[in-house]
Amino acid sequence: HGVDFANKADRQYTQSVSNIFDRGSIFFKTKDGVAISAATLKNGFTIAINPKMIKNQDEVYIALASVMDINKGDFYAKAGKKDDPYEEIVKHIEESVAEKLQALKITGLVITKDKWRYYPGEKTASNVLGFVGYKGDRLLGRYGLEQYYEDVLKRSGESLYTNFFAQIFSNIKKTFEIDGSVEGDITTTIEPTVQNMLEGALNKVESKWDSDYSGGLIINPQTGEIYAMAMSPSFDPNNFQSVSNLFTFSNPVVDSGFEMGSIIKALTMAMGLDVEKVTPESTFNDTGTVTLDGYTIGNHGMSAQGKTTMQEVLNKSLNTGATYVEQRVGHDVFLKYVNDFGLGEKTGIDLPGEVAGRIANLNTLRGVEYANASFGQGIALSPIATARALSALGNGGYLITPHIVQTINYDVGIGGKNISYGKGKQVIKKETSDTITKMLVNVVDKALLNGTVKNEHYSIAAKTGTAQISRPK
Repeated sequence: HGVDFANKADRQYTQSVSNIFDRGSIFFKTKDGVAISAATLKNGFTIAINPKMIKNQDEVYIALASVMDINKGDFYAKAGKKDDPYEEIVKHIEESVAEKLQALKITGLVITKDKWRYYPGEKTASNVLGFVGYKGDRLLGRYGLEQYYEDVLKRSGESLYTNFFAQIFSNIKKTFEIDGSVEGDITTTIEPTVQNMLEGALNKVESKWDSDYSGGLIINPQTGEIYAMAMSPSFDPNNFQSVSNLFTFSNPVVDSGFEMGSIIKALTMAMGLDVEKVTPESTFNDTGTVTLDGYTIGNHGMSAQGKTTMQEVLNKSLNTGATYVEQRVGHDVFLKYVNDFGLGEKTGIDLPGEVAGRIANLNTLRGVEYANASFGQGIALSPIATARALSALGNGGYLITPHIVQTINYDVGIGGKNISYGKGKQVIKKETSDTITKMLVNVVDKALLNGTVKNEHYSIAAKTGTAQISRPK
């Protein structure tokens, strides 16, 4: 509690206006285990005036403006409140500026110690971190980890301004403040180098394609630890007041649903493999289109491939092939796997505002609805739920719990707590996981642009995906 005691000593003879802000820290963690500050506190000063004591407003304004930026109209409005003994002029002033102001010896000038939330990485992982802002008259975590872990990061707000020596030599309070709370600091799974790489890639996507927004995440499919999660455009939580569109604060990776498109074909194929209705070498006759319930479903360009293997269904991303697998599996079994993969529920990620998938149209049991769902249309899923389901294809078949926080280090007494969720339930067999992984490696290493994007050092299992969007009439 050294910082708390230092603040008390600094201000033992100063009448407080409000408590100095205090809050737990948030850390990123490098692959080498080094903690990097993501959200901390910055020390400085608040500049205020006592209008009753100011005799010449012009002189005071000129003196203040010579040292720092100050809004002229705002100053005169506050200086004119002669019945008010305290009006804040500028917050978050550096010590060097405060020293220059102190040297001016202006009657009626009040300089008080201040702390505020500071994000050293500026925009880095801002949609994951959130920020601290007012909700009504309370200063709380808003969005992201700041909101989700409010109970851990908040501080009790006990006054730091009671006379330090009076507190020690009287029995008004305990000298050492231990209240058994769960307050502490949190260390995340976010790896800053990986996070910055992802953000750079998303910025390029946004620039190239002129997207309204772009999002992404990088997750460990074995543990559910998220190494990076980002949105573009993002914001600087040190200056969130400058954001005009509130949507910029949101995190669509978690709090929005989308028709995820052809990447869902990998899940559909895994279902067929798991119930042994298809193998990678199984064939069907692709005519380019399928008509169900009066609706015609087609491949891109309505192309017909003729006799085609299940491997080619993934390689060429055939809607008709995914529909074939769903029909082989059957509606009831397909819906069971949709639920087993958690596509209609929340993942439980430790971020606020998570939405559940919208799959209610599958309750109609209409063939066209199931066909659309087999290639990722007609159902809306959050990206995080989709990533969790796809992780099961590569980790032996287990449904992990995505999470951002790795450790909570409590302030007092009880030490730290490591966050671990275990494997989760098994939704497909290990053999299925192995087979679908090999099929998806084939998609990248051999089929995608005729194998020209194959990585020299690694095999990559992936499925390309696009989805149609409605156009305004």
